[in-house]
Amino acid sequence: MSTLRQALLGLALFASLGLLIWGQQQRIKLADTQASASAQLASHWQQEASRATSQAKQRAELLQAERNAQASLRKTQDLLRQSLTEREQRIEVLKREKQVFKDWATQPLPEPVSRLRQRPALTGADAYHQWLSSGNALRPVTDQP
Repeated sequence: MSTLRQALLGLALFASLGLLIWGQQQRIKLADTQASASAQLASHWQQEASRATSQAKQRAELLQAERNAQASLRKTQDLLRQSLTEREQRIEVLKREKQVFKDWATQPLPEPVSRLRQRPALTGADAYHQWLSSGNALRPVTDQP
């Protein structure tokens, strides 16, 4: 082979080797960019998972606190019911034992007191406010000031 041909072949080989190296370098850059983007995405999703976990813990604590409050309210309600039952039984015993209490218990409520117990069916705060403002106030038994 001639030296010119060998030189051209060497130059072509050198150029193809340079192109191969340049192509590999571009692939490495692309892989690095993709790896960086993947790392950022993984970091983002880890933060989201951490945030979701902390929210779940907060909600679980809130749920437990509400359950404890409901249990406490149920206990209080049971105690109140028991106390009411005991008082009603005590009143019944007193009614049976003493004629004065028996007579008092059988009397109807006075008219102003019975009016206190009468209320229209109200739906909402506005209706309640309107009912309070309507002038249905209780009047004294006597009309004297």
